[in-house]
Amino acid sequence: MSVEPRHTLPELPVGTETARSLISAAKRIVVLTGAGISTDSGIPDFRGPNGVWTKNPAAEKASNLQNYLADPELRKVAWQNRLTTPAWTAEPNQGHAAIVEFERRGQLHAVVTQNIDGLHQKAGTDPDKVVEVHGTVWFTRCWDCADQRPMAQSLTRVRAGDVDPACLECGGILKSDTISFGQALVPEVIDRALQVSEECDVLLAVGSTLSVFPVANCVPRAKAANARVIIVNGEETRMDRFADHLLVGQIGAVLPALLA
Repeated sequence: MSVEPRHTLPELPVGTETARSLISAAKRIVVLTGAGISTDSGIPDFRGPNGVWTKNPAAEKASNLQNYLADPELRKVAWQNRLTTPAWTAEPNQGHAAIVEFERRGQLHAVVTQNIDGLHQKAGTDPDKVVEVHGTVWFTRCWDCADQRPMAQSLTRVRAGDVDPACLECGGILKSDTISFGQALVPEVIDRALQVSEECDVLLAVGSTLSVFPVANCVPRAKAANARVIIVNGEETRMDRFADHLLVGQIGAVLPALLA
């Protein structure tokens, strides 16, 4: 007689139940997300064992603004890499869906995300509530005239043989509308990220090591404004000392559990 294998659910971190009660009573939740929330959707992080830069050092070089602007050959490689970016086919996962549920309940004040993949919006989160501090891969931006267009237009040109497509408005250099190393963040975007963090009653940080500034400052800003801080991540973060509840575990299991 064959025996069907038993499937066990991931063990939830100690403190999940208490954090769930805190979430249930919250009126203004700000969710701060990093790369860890998107790995279950097949989007690799940058520096991990299977990270984009670990496997492709040229991609890391291209992420530096000065390198990208100065080297046409590097831009050609970057455009070829963009053709196969996992974001084009990735689907939101249970973590993204949980955040949509916070909004459905009327609790979501904002999502502050370090991710450029657009999965929060694809999951159904109101785009007006999403603060993309590092920009988005779904659009291009001309470095010279700031013209913005859908990325799909430029990728069509690349597939047709234009290996380094120039801006259609001014002929300038095109890049994805993301923040590269060496590129200044958009002040208005960072200001909004910090402001919503100061307005929330619960800040839920998910899938981020909270080591990239200034966005990591959202955590102490929220704490100083008397918000409760919940951190959900697969490893320790730089901001663990501010956490009222530190939940180290699988994001795709912990976030839905906070809704139960």
